[in-house]
Amino acid sequence: RSGFFFLGSGEQSVAEHLNRATYIGFVLASMAGDVDRAKVLQMAAFHDIAEARVSDLNYVHQKYTTRNEEKAVQDLAASFPFGKDIADLIEEYERRESREARLAKDADNLELLLALKEQVDIGNQRAQSWIPALVKRLLTPEAQRLAEAIMRTDSDHWWFGDKNDGWWIHRNKTT
Repeated sequence: RSGFFFLGSGEQSVAEHLNRATYIGFVLASMAGDVDRAKVLQMAAFHDIAEARVSDLNYVHQKYTTRNEEKAVQDLAASFPFGKDIADLIEEYERRESREARLAKDADNLELLLALKEQVDIGNQRAQSWIPALVKRLLTPEAQRLAEAIMRTDSDHWWFGDKNDGWWIHRNKTT
């Protein structure tokens, strides 16, 4: 994803972004409870499919360039027997009228928040300056709660857990 260039550190492919956004979409849909979880997952998985044709244009590029994502989606959809389903899904996502679409968009933004938090945690203070505007873009209370948890948690906590746990010292060995 081209925006990492402006941070001066970090990197990520569109595939990595989509994968993580899909997991986050599952979490948000589960938190919401009253939505079509499968639709949120599908929207999160396909929301950037047009970038296969138009590239990943970061915020600076978008300021000076017009991209035709609708045409890219239509061209891609025409190549699949189920393409209309994907095109309809992306159109609903882009309108942001359904709760599922708003949760999927929040999953997209929260994935960037996670990436920025990882950069902050390894010392990139430039990443910290990107976070306030990003958090303001969140659309749902579920995403806002998750953003608060992300910001107060070390990004390596998910795998490292308690760094003072004896396992990290002795790895369950008696000596």
